[in-house]
Amino acid sequence: MDARTSRTPRPAKAKTAAAKARAGGPKPTPVGTKPSADGSDLLHATVYGELRKRFVTGRVMPESRLSTRRLAAELGVSQMPVREALRRLAAEGAVEIRSKRKIAVPEMTSTRFDDLLRCRMLLEPEAAEAAFPYIGPALLKRLRETDKGMGVAMRTGDVGAYMEGNFNFHFLIYSAQPRRTLVQLIETLWLQFGPYMRVVYGRFGTANLVDQHRVAIACIEAGDAKGLREAISTDISDGMGLIGTSGFEPA
Repeated sequence: MDARTSRTPRPAKAKTAAAKARAGGPKPTPVGTKPSADGSDLLHATVYGELRKRFVTGRVMPESRLSTRRLAAELGVSQMPVREALRRLAAEGAVEIRSKRKIAVPEMTSTRFDDLLRCRMLLEPEAAEAAFPYIGPALLKRLRETDKGMGVAMRTGDVGAYMEGNFNFHFLIYSAQPRRTLVQLIETLWLQFGPYMRVVYGRFGTANLVDQHRVAIACIEAGDAKGLREAISTDISDGMGLIGTSGFEPA
C-alpha cells in the first residue's frame, strides 16, 4: 500500500500546505527575512539574500577575509546594508566580525565540522521524511530536473552550478513540509557548511559515490518515506566520508 494513502486525514490547514507543495513546493526563503513595503528594508533583505546564497553555494571560501567595501561595490549598494547583512550572518555563525575591518569566515576544525555534520544528520533526514506526504507530481518533476542539471554540472566541471543544484535539491524537499523552524535551522547549518563543501567537491568530485539524489527520487516514486529519509542520511554521510581527515585546509 502507498504510504501516502494509508495516513490519517489531515486538518484543513495541513491540507492547504500540502496542496501548495504539490503545486511545485515553496521556494526556500532567506533565514529571518520578513516582507516589508519599506524600500530600505527591501534593500537590506536583498543584500542579505545574495550574501546568504554565496555562503550556502560555496562561493565564499573557507577562512577568507571579507571586505564590506568590496562587497558593496560588487552588489552596487552602499556599505550600510552590507554591514547589516554581515551582522546577521555573524549571528548565524557564518562569519566572525573581529573588528570593523576584520571580517572572516570561521576556521573549520575537525571538531566544528563533526558538530555540523551531526546536526545535519539529526535534522535533515527528519525534514525529508516530514516532507514526504507533501511531495506531489509537480515537485517531483522539479527534483528530477534539478538532479539532471547537477549531473551536467559535474560532467562539465562546473562546481558552482553543482553546489547550487545540490542546495536546491535538498531545500525543495525540506521546504515542502510546513515546519518552518526546522527549515531555518537547517539553512543556518548550510550557511556554516557551504564554504567548506565547495572545496571538497572541487577537490574530489562525487564520481565514486552512489547518486543518493536518484535514490531519494526513486523512494518518492515508490511511496517509501523511510527510504527517502535513509537516502538523505546516506547522502550526508557520504559527503563526510569523501573528505577524510586531511581536507580541512583551504584550497
